[in-house]
Amino acid sequence: MDCRKFEITLLSANDLEDVRKFFKMKVYLRVSIGRSSEEAERRTPADKHGEVNPAWNFTLKYTINESMVQHFNTMLVIKLYCKRKLGDRYIGEVHTSMKDLFDYAYPVGGSAVVSYPVQKGSVNSQGALRFSYRFGEKVWGKGMPRQTPVS
Repeated sequence: MDCRKFEITLLSANDLEDVRKFFKMKVYLRVSIGRSSEEAERRTPADKHGEVNPAWNFTLKYTINESMVQHFNTMLVIKLYCKRKLGDRYIGEVHTSMKDLFDYAYPVGGSAVVSYPVQKGSVNSQGALRFSYRFGEKVWGKGMPRQTPVS
């Protein structure tokens, strides 16, 4: 089965909605490709200093099926949360298809830096998420996405 390497570096967000009124916001991301189950999600460490303008510079590496970049039905979903002792608070999320990312980056060497508005429900929330990504060449490998966090 044809596969492709995919690397995403979650860089930063800016002007997020302040979901904590009395304490500092500690924002982290949950990332999933394709499947929406919790075991397929990976997390970044929480940024403890940026509050509404967090920065992570955190890289995740995947091996994905080639079919994931040929059809619009495979989505990259990045959810933003504020870490709290009594339950984390949802800030918003970014959705984009893997095909859109591939079609945008492939003509310019397979990598790009992009910024997407953070959405909450069906409307744009406050803020934007910035990340870079890179698609590698086709490789022969096993099926579903795998990932290895890199510090």
